[in-house]
Amino acid sequence: MSWSPDKFGFDTRAVHAGQSPDPSTGAVITPIVLSTTFEHSSPGQHQGFDYSRCGNPTRAVYEECIANLEGARFGFANASGTVGVTTIMHLLQSGDHVVAGDDMYAGMYRLFEQIFKKNGISFSYVDLSDSKLLEAAMRPETRMVWIETPTNPLMKMVDIRELADISHAHGALLAVDNTFMSPYFQQPLALGADLVMHSSTKYINGHSDLIGGVLITDNEELAERLTFLANAVGGIQSAFDAYLCLRSLKTLGIRMRAHDSNARTLAAHLETHPAVERVMYPGLTSHPQHDLALKQMSGMGGMISIFLKGGLPAVNSMLKSVKVFTLAESLGGVESLISHPPTMTHLSLPEDVRLSLGITDNLVRLSVGIENVEDIIDDLDRALDAH
Repeated sequence: MSWSPDKFGFDTRAVHAGQSPDPSTGAVITPIVLSTTFEHSSPGQHQGFDYSRCGNPTRAVYEECIANLEGARFGFANASGTVGVTTIMHLLQSGDHVVAGDDMYAGMYRLFEQIFKKNGISFSYVDLSDSKLLEAAMRPETRMVWIETPTNPLMKMVDIRELADISHAHGALLAVDNTFMSPYFQQPLALGADLVMHSSTKYINGHSDLIGGVLITDNEELAERLTFLANAVGGIQSAFDAYLCLRSLKTLGIRMRAHDSNARTLAAHLETHPAVERVMYPGLTSHPQHDLALKQMSGMGGMISIFLKGGLPAVNSMLKSVKVFTLAESLGGVESLISHPPTMTHLSLPEDVRLSLGITDNLVRLSVGIENVEDIIDDLDRALDAH
């Protein structure tokens, strides 16, 4: 059965797309196929799988489902989000140029600057919330534009459709890290992007118990190249982790609605708190790009960044006082997490770069979980009052 987005809603497709009962046993849930190798009936003749690096039945079902949720045909499950980005960068060659958003996960900056720059690929970092700056940054050798929206950790918005038009006019691909929103709230391919990447460690899996990444495209030529790279580079996701992600997709819509509802309530509350200097959340009318968020996203997600009054001492007091929130890196799990980007997720950024972006010592990032929102609010109120 074809689980077309035109005929079925997101939650229905999350439960069923690509997931027919097992033909040999009738099992409703896709089995975990741990075999590394598969029988050939004769040399070169097999049932679609020959070696699990090239393709695995469990992983293939997950890849079909997540691609369907992004409105695409081709998915590629990776061992981590960083492996996914590494695979994307192998689409390029020495001498190529990439324009990337200036505010992004620091691990990407490290990967670009310390790995691929040494391989002859050049990078320009631009505030892509202003599309005019992208136009100015494009070069004849620009082959890719890399964006996050909302950005990590400053929650800036980037106009995907506008940047896709500019990228394509210059012969470049547009790749979008869609981790913060998940395919439930934002679908970059429908807005003109060529590639979507997720750290599936985050909202797609949603339970803080695996590391993974996924690449998605509806472009057949790109899919052919990514198929080659998945096999040749070999950074594929294990069958067991693919099974866990597939399990989690079934509740993605329900979880994202809960994250969104809690975050909206919390963000509005924090805006009124006397210890908070500023709240960055696209769902607030005070966000400078709130109108863009309404235009290209169907929800605002569960990520909030706040700036505290009182500087680093206030931050340290708050982080030591939380009980419902857990002080930890990562995001997107069912549990609420709190982090300090300058000393945790973005520590690898050079200090001058970090400060120039506005990632100051009083910045705190919240990944709002699905607990009772009253408990979430009370926890932060107590922690903010502790100093």
